[in-house]
Amino acid sequence: MDMIKCAERMKKVHSDIRGPLYFEAIEMEKRGVDILKLNTGNPATFGFETPESIKNALAGQIERGLGYCDFRGMADARHAICEYHKKRGIAGINEDDVFIGNGVSEVVSFALTPLLNDGDEVLVPSPSYSLWGNSVYLAGGKPVFYLCDEKANWQPDCDDIRSKITNRTKAIVLINPNNPTGVLYSDEVLKEILAIAREKRLVVFSDEIYDRLVMDGLKHTPTAELAPDLTVVTMNGLSKSHCLCGYRCGWMVISGPRKQSEEYRQGIIKLTSMRLCANTLSQIVIPAALADEQTPASMVSKGGRIYEQREAAVNVLHYIDGISFVKNNAAFYLFAKLDTNKFGIVDDKVFARDLLHATNILIVPGSGFDWHKPDHFRIVMLPEADVLKDAMIRMGTFLDTYKQK
Repeated sequence: MDMIKCAERMKKVHSDIRGPLYFEAIEMEKRGVDILKLNTGNPATFGFETPESIKNALAGQIERGLGYCDFRGMADARHAICEYHKKRGIAGINEDDVFIGNGVSEVVSFALTPLLNDGDEVLVPSPSYSLWGNSVYLAGGKPVFYLCDEKANWQPDCDDIRSKITNRTKAIVLINPNNPTGVLYSDEVLKEILAIAREKRLVVFSDEIYDRLVMDGLKHTPTAELAPDLTVVTMNGLSKSHCLCGYRCGWMVISGPRKQSEEYRQGIIKLTSMRLCANTLSQIVIPAALADEQTPASMVSKGGRIYEQREAAVNVLHYIDGISFVKNNAAFYLFAKLDTNKFGIVDDKVFARDLLHATNILIVPGSGFDWHKPDHFRIVMLPEADVLKDAMIRMGTFLDTYKQK
């Protein structure tokens, strides 16, 4: 029998968060090496516990999750999601605009597949969570990466966005707050991007999974609030705000003129109904979680774990020669820059591997987030403050003598 070949569409798909270096780290663990996994934003790995609101919501409800539910999601869960987004400023939506999935990862594919013909283009930020670029490839499209400008605190570069629009461009992706930079976008930039989308008739995909994890007195503005006249697909979920990654509980909300998006919606309905339904047990907790504002607020306020862990990390990073960064004001990531001249770095994957074997710290290089230069890497700020501080010190010691070329 001939060798079974992988489909062509898979050639550009990459998963560096759990890619070759991750498996190398797993092999090191099997040999007894203690690896600090700063490759993934998985709070449970670092001792974040199930909120009481979630435990209470599940009590006595096991039988309710036994059968299939509505393919769009349980009625009370969709109602809670709708009310949450209306309260945050998205107008004109109802429960029928809500589709619940097994994490945002699943609903992204539901959103892209009915929209794209082969070769259609989607504007995706760089750097960005690789789910988006990968999902565009898998839907038959082409991700076109627009720059977020580090010198402008990682805000999207609207001139670069305009320069990359063609007659094949169908949509633009916003990740706000951003992963991997941990930066919240300004309302001014959002409005400028929406003006471009309005002019070019683009669908807007707004990934807002970190909207409840905003620090420093700042406030997140939902993209759809600023554009009731546009088709905006807002993605959100409970993985980060309530530390429920394993529950795989995400959703999308379609807003804007119904007539404009009706045919597209029917495509989404076909896909979600084929899937039958999302995990029912995770849906049971949605109303309680969205009513529980204290859990995410307590993590990002002064004295909270995420806030204090960020402070511990940046207080050390400031003193590491050859590293610069924009301090994050949301989520639990920081996208640090390396002085490639000082360290002779020409391959960020080699840097990440060298760091792993020298310090037992696993990170994801910038190329894993579709960044175009070998000069960045993402730091996940989920370990306890003292553990994170120690890791940054070890990283600095490693860099004191590091030279790649």
